Amino acid sequence: MRSGRLAAIAATMLVATACAAPGGVAGISTRPTSVPQDVPSAPAAFEASPSAGRGPIDAATLGPTVTPAPQARVTPPAGDEPVRVPPPKLSRFTYAFPVKGCRATYTRGRLVLPKATIWTGKGCAFVAPVGGVVHEVNARNRWTASTDRGADREGRFVSIVGDDGVRYLGGHLDSVAPGLRPGARVAAGQLLGRVGDSGNAKDEGTNLYFAVSWSTSAKYWWVRRGMVDPWTYLDAWLNGNATLSPAARVAAVRAAVGATPPCRTLCASKPVKRPPKKPVPTQTGEPDVTRG
Repeated sequence: MRSGRLAAIAATMLVATACAAPGGVAGISTRPTSVPQDVPSAPAAFEASPSAGRGPIDAATLGPTVTPAPQARVTPPAGDEPVRVPPPKLSRFTYAFPVKGCRATYTRGRLVLPKATIWTGKGCAFVAPVGGVVHEVNARNRWTASTDRGADREGRFVSIVGDDGVRYLGGHLDSVAPGLRPGARVAAGQLLGRVGDSGNAKDEGTNLYFAVSWSTSAKYWWVRRGMVDPWTYLDAWLNGNATLSPAARVAAVRAAVGATPPCRTLCASKPVKRPPKKPVPTQTGEPDVTRG
């Protein structure tokens, strides 16, 4: 009996001890332990909520976006003006843009013939693009719409053969410079005529028909009206490179097609309508004669 009582007392004490424990599990403490001093705390960035004033996050670095501080305006020190280098000399010839003293525009592309239509005001100066000799002068406007002869389509015109061996034509002129004759010597930039609308430019606006070719007889008029596209050279002369020469290109085209190639574009004139001839009365027998 005594041993049974001792066992009961021991069991009662064990239950009391277990009930006094914080976690309610015998022999296991659930009280918080102290944090070791050498364990770092969590970063503050992850402890704060988005509503705690945190700045925007850079998607590339996942860090806060840094706003650069405003920089003071820097004034560059004063220096010398840039040195202007002249364009390279491409030939021994010096050229001038063929319209002088007036604003001019032109299309940089071929429409039908290899020539340039330079749009400018009536009476503006057409000048020699290079030094040379006057080749042809046509001071009379022979073109008519009824015939539209190819040789007359440029109206009044002047052509020169330059010292570079190239022939230059200026057509649709309003007038030819006074006293200008074939064989006369001219310098680059010298007046050859005044821009107009003669020839088939009538009612189309004043312009200069400008063409580049080589020297031929006047009967090969289709050569005179242009064989080489001129706008590359016009661009150079207008923009300050006065030594770009078409001589090599002209020589190459002439060698390819011959000095007097046949006309292939806009060659035929309009047929001339002649009035029908009136019949001439003829006598086939003796006339009726009354004899008395």
